[in-house]
Amino acid sequence: MKDFPAFECGLCNEAYRHLRAAPQGLSEYALIQQLKASATAVLPDLPLSDSLGLFRTHFLLFNALYRLRDQLWSAGLANLSISPLLIQLQPYAPGSQLLAEHDALRAYYLDPAHLSSTDADEVDRLLRDFWLRLYTGPQEVQTALELFGLPSDSAGLDLKTIKHRYRQLVSEHHPDRGGQTARLQSINKAMEILHRHFAVA
Repeated sequence: MKDFPAFECGLCNEAYRHLRAAPQGLSEYALIQQLKASATAVLPDLPLSDSLGLFRTHFLLFNALYRLRDQLWSAGLANLSISPLLIQLQPYAPGSQLLAEHDALRAYYLDPAHLSSTDADEVDRLLRDFWLRLYTGPQEVQTALELFGLPSDSAGLDLKTIKHRYRQLVSEHHPDRGGQTARLQSINKAMEILHRHFAVA
């Protein structure tokens, strides 16, 4: 891997230095610990036990990593694989880079407004939604689609269509219109599952 001149971003420089020293790659946690122990103090010393401090540390690091990845790739020097479990420099191979035209994660982390606009309540909501999505299995989604009378092949579905169907079912099964409370509760639970699934699809 070729040497690379200094980046404008101090955190990019330090992350690159640590990653070059670990060809097997580093987890996000390991890289954060190394950066925090570095004498350059390019990463703010925020408490990782606090959800907001953890989010801000994570955001700043991933912002730097996506900037670093873009610069390395543009210069034809390396590819940078980025995930919380493994951050690794990989050899540059023309045509093998998977930088999507509309990479949603890259766009998120490169927008500093997400850092400044996210407060502790929003971080708690993001974490709660993450764990709920993690434990919402494909079978629950299929069951919810069946309850809504929607095709199990969800490729053509979007949240707008699902919400429209939800309103129809609520109107039809509301107890005020002779429907059963248990049925309405099932519809509400199915909508919660589908909303979590399709909001991030």
